[in-house]
Amino acid sequence: MCKHGGLNWLLTLQGLSCTPALSDSGNECINANAKYCGECIQAGAKCGWCKDPQGETVSTRCDEMESLIKRGCDKGMIENPRGEQRTLKNKAVTHRRKGADKLKPEDITQIQPQKLSLTLRSGEPQSFDLKFKRAEDYPIDLYYLMDLSYSMKDDLENVKNLGTSLMLEMSKITSDFKIGFGSFVEKTVMPYISTTPAKLLNPCTGDQNCTSPFSYKNVLRLTSDGKKFNTLVGQQHISGNLDSPEGGFDAIMQVAVCGEQIGWRNVTRLLVFSTDAGFHFAGDGKLGGIVLPNDGKCHLENNVYTMSHYYDYPSIAHLVQKLSDNNIQTIFAVTEEFQPVYQELKNLIPKSAVGTLSANSSNVINLIIDAYNSLSSEVILENSKLPEGLTIAYISRCKNGVVSEGENGRKCSNISIGDEVTFSISVTSKGCPKKGKSETIKIKPLGFTEEVEITLNFICECECHKDGVKNSPLCHFGNGTYECGACKCNEKRVGRQCECSSNDVATEDMDRTCRKDNGTDICSNNGDCVCGTCECKKRDNPEERYSGQYCECDNFNCDRSGNKLCGGHGRCECRVCVCDPMWTGSACDCSLDNSTCMASNKQICNGRGTCECGMCKCTDPKFQGPTCETCPTCPGVCIEHKECVQCRAFGTGEKKDKCEKDCSYFNLIKVKDRDKLPQPNDASYPLMHCKERDANDCWFYYTYAVNNNTEKEVHVVDTLDCPTGPDIIPIVAGVVAGIVLIGLALLLIWKLLMIIHDRREFAKFEKEKMNAKWDTGENPIYKSAVTTVVNPKYEGK
Repeated sequence: MCKHGGLNWLLTLQGLSCTPALSDSGNECINANAKYCGECIQAGAKCGWCKDPQGETVSTRCDEMESLIKRGCDKGMIENPRGEQRTLKNKAVTHRRKGADKLKPEDITQIQPQKLSLTLRSGEPQSFDLKFKRAEDYPIDLYYLMDLSYSMKDDLENVKNLGTSLMLEMSKITSDFKIGFGSFVEKTVMPYISTTPAKLLNPCTGDQNCTSPFSYKNVLRLTSDGKKFNTLVGQQHISGNLDSPEGGFDAIMQVAVCGEQIGWRNVTRLLVFSTDAGFHFAGDGKLGGIVLPNDGKCHLENNVYTMSHYYDYPSIAHLVQKLSDNNIQTIFAVTEEFQPVYQELKNLIPKSAVGTLSANSSNVINLIIDAYNSLSSEVILENSKLPEGLTIAYISRCKNGVVSEGENGRKCSNISIGDEVTFSISVTSKGCPKKGKSETIKIKPLGFTEEVEITLNFICECECHKDGVKNSPLCHFGNGTYECGACKCNEKRVGRQCECSSNDVATEDMDRTCRKDNGTDICSNNGDCVCGTCECKKRDNPEERYSGQYCECDNFNCDRSGNKLCGGHGRCECRVCVCDPMWTGSACDCSLDNSTCMASNKQICNGRGTCECGMCKCTDPKFQGPTCETCPTCPGVCIEHKECVQCRAFGTGEKKDKCEKDCSYFNLIKVKDRDKLPQPNDASYPLMHCKERDANDCWFYYTYAVNNNTEKEVHVVDTLDCPTGPDIIPIVAGVVAGIVLIGLALLLIWKLLMIIHDRREFAKFEKEKMNAKWDTGENPIYKSAVTTVVNPKYEGK
C-alpha cells in the first residue's frame, strides 16, 4: 500500500501504479486538517494525535483511535486526553421535620452537590446528578407591597389586621416567618399627579383626607412581630393620582435591590404585589419628561424612593433579571378586571403567580397561601450565562417516575414538602474559550438562594505540549516549536517543517505540486497553494467544506432529491452520495425497502411485477396499481374457474358434460373442511380464496394458485354447504299467535275508547243538569196589557 499526501493509494498490480482512494469526508478528525496536537483534540471527542511522525503529513496524524492504530501508530504514542469531574462540596440534603431542633437558614440544605469541578474535552459531555429536596419548616420572608391610590381605600382597612392573621396561617407551614410592608402610588410629576400646591398636600377631592402622593415607601422592614405590622399599617393613609396605571414597577425594583433596607434573608423570599390597576413600564416616563433608563440600583433615603422623578420606570426584562438575581418569587394579588393583564405578565416572570383579589381584599390571606403552595410545588433550574461554545442538557426525574428532557427537563411539578427529585445534567464544550482556561457557571432552582457552583477547566492542549521545544532546529532553523512529534509554526510561517513564509509568492514548482494534473486549476480553484501544499478555502456555512489533497472534494455538491442533499438519506463525500442502509441511487432517493411493494397476499407486487425504489413496476400489462393487484379488464379469478371446479369436484354445473375436455388445466386436491385449505401466509406464491354458489344455492369453497413450478393448483372442500329448509310448524304457530294477539289488542283498544267516550258524555249530562232552571213561576210568553208612560218635562209640581 502506498501513502502520499495523507491519502491512501492502492497498488494496482497489473500496471504497478497507485490510484487514490477517497478519504472519509465525514470524519471530523480528518476534516479538521489539524496542524498540531492541541488543534486535533479540539476537533472532536473521538480524535487522537499520533506523536510518531511515521513519515506522513501532519494532517494524517489526527484521526480516530482505531484508524491510527490500524495505520501502525503504537497506542502509547497516541495523545487522547479525557475529561473528568471532581465533587468539591457535597453536603447531604437536610432531613428535618417541623418541631425539631431549630436550624439557621444557612445550615439547611435543599440541593446537592454544592460545588463541582469539571474538566472538559471538546465534544465530550460530562454528566452529573443534582438532587433537590424541599425542606420542611423552611424559613419564609414575605413583603406585602400595596397600592395606596384612592381606589384601594376599602382594601387598606382589611390589610390593617393582616399581620397577626397571616402569622397564624403561616405558622402551619413554617416556624420562622417574617413579614414586611411597603406602599406605592405614582411618580410625583405631571401628568401622573396634580402638582398644584393644594393637591400636593391632599390629592383627594371633597372632604376626603389623603396623604401627599409619593412613589414608594418602605413602611416596615421584615419582622417577626405581627402586631407591629398591624400598628404601622393602621397608621397609613390613602393617597391619589391622576391616571389609572400605577407606578408599581418602581416599587418592585426598589424592593428587589434594596435588600439591606428591606431585611431580606437567604431564605424563601415572597413579594406580594397588591393593586386594582395596571402598571407603567419603560418608556412611559417620557410623558413626564423623564428619559433616563432605570439604573436598577437602590435609591431609598429614610425608606422613601427619592429618584422617581429622575429615572424612568424599569422594563419587564429588567425586573425579571433583578427578581431572579435576588431569588424573589412574586405573587400578583389583583382584582378580576386586571387578571388577563397580570396573567400575561406572569408568563414573562419566572416563579410568579397571580391570584384574584376580592373587591375589598378580604380574601388576601387565602390568596397568599394558595399562591405560595403553587410556587413552592414547582422547581425550575436555571443556569448563569454560559461561555461561548458551551451547552447544557437537562433530564428531570420527578415524582411517580415522570422523566422529561429538553426544556421540560429543567423542571419538576407537584412537589410536596419532603419530596426528593433528581436532575441529570450534561455539560458539553465545543472547542476552547477565547478568554483563559477556566470559567465558572452556576445552576440554581428559581426562587431559591442555594446554587451549584461549577468550575470549568478546558483541555486545550495535549500532555506532550509541556515538553515542546521552542524555536527548535527541527522546525527549519527555529521557525517553530517542536511538540508532540510535529512543528507548531511561528506566526507567518507554514509548511510541514515551517520552511515557508506565508508572505512568499507561490513559485511555479510549488504550483505544480498543487495541481492534480496539468489540465486542472491550482488546488482545484478551491484553495490556496501554500508552500507546495493546498490549503482549502473555508465556506460561510461551517457545515460545508472542501477537502482532499488538491481540494478537489466537497460535501455539498452532490445530487439532490426533494431539494435535499442526497435526498436526506445519505451524506455527501467528495461530490458522491454515500447512502444510508436501505437506500441507493445517485441522490439516495431509491428505497430498497420492499414493504411498500407487498401485496395483500404477501407477495411482492402480487407476483406480477418487480419492486424498484419502493414502487411496483407491473410486468403483466393487464395488472396495475401500487401492488399490481388491480386488473380492470380481468374477470374475477374465482368466477373464471368456478364452473371447472364445480364439475370436477362435484360433477355438477354447466360444464359437467365437457368437464374432462375444458377443465383438466389444474391439479385438483380435495380437503375435508375449510380449515384445511392453504392460507396465504403458508404459501410462497400467490393464492386466492374463493367462495361460490351453485344452482341449488349451496356454497362451495376452494383456493386457486400457481405454484413455484408454474403448476395451477386448486384445493377444494369436498362437501357442499347447503342451507337447511325452514321449519314450517313454528312459523305457522307464530303467525296464528300473532294474529290472535293483534285481535285482542284491537279489542282492548276499542273497549278503552268506548269507556272514555261514555264517561265524557255522562259528565256532559251532569253539567247540563246542574245548570237547568225549572221553577220560574211565569209564562215565558205572557205580556202585560198596561203600558206606563212618563212625561219627561214633568217636575212633580
